[in-house]
Amino acid sequence: MAGAGAFVDAVQGLAEGHDQGQGQDKDHGRHEVRTFAYATMGLRPSADLLLWRLGPSVEALEEAAAAVLRSGAGRWMEVTHSFLGLLQGSPYVERRAPSEPALFSGERRPYLVVYPFTKSADWYLTPREVRQGMMNEHMRVGHAYPQVDQLLANSFGLGDHDFLVAYETDDLAAFSSLVRDLRSTESRRSVLADTPILVGVHRPLPDLMRMLGAGEPAREPAPEPAFLAADG
Repeated sequence: MAGAGAFVDAVQGLAEGHDQGQGQDKDHGRHEVRTFAYATMGLRPSADLLLWRLGPSVEALEEAAAAVLRSGAGRWMEVTHSFLGLLQGSPYVERRAPSEPALFSGERRPYLVVYPFTKSADWYLTPREVRQGMMNEHMRVGHAYPQVDQLLANSFGLGDHDFLVAYETDDLAAFSSLVRDLRSTESRRSVLADTPILVGVHRPLPDLMRMLGAGEPAREPAPEPAFLAADG
């Protein structure tokens, strides 16, 4: 499907250490890029931070990423996953997509789940009306979980996957039930890959940096205990 749209980017970071004076989120508003930070500490091996961005262009997203690295975070962070997608209308939904994506407007819900998604070649070679029927079933299941918001971005030619999929919720148990129910729909047969799945807890970036220990002054080692010899 051709057409212009906003770009969305999910970047997973691996914290390796920290310097003094890091963790300042200064440049993200300069290029109309919105960035939300999520903690992934203990939720995925060797990963501590997920940055979720929306921008008008790839260049704007690149500048936002560079701003983080210029702040000094590049000395203690390594990018382990990066997914890029383009927000466009779905060919299976008649109504126009909202100009303000749900996962970037209003107040953030506590949890974000992001993963790349690829369908099999057989899916794209299946007649359009058959695919529409399977997607109608898929959407009916999703509508039964109003506490879960979804964003789907096209990634054709922009990465190793077809889509970037994201869910936002305040109820991870409901989200897990949604995923389980979707497993039994006919469209599941066409899924080729949908990993890695990244789960993050929303936190303001300064708070998250403090949790990671970034920006805190280095602690002096505790002095050795002193012992006095007594005559006796």
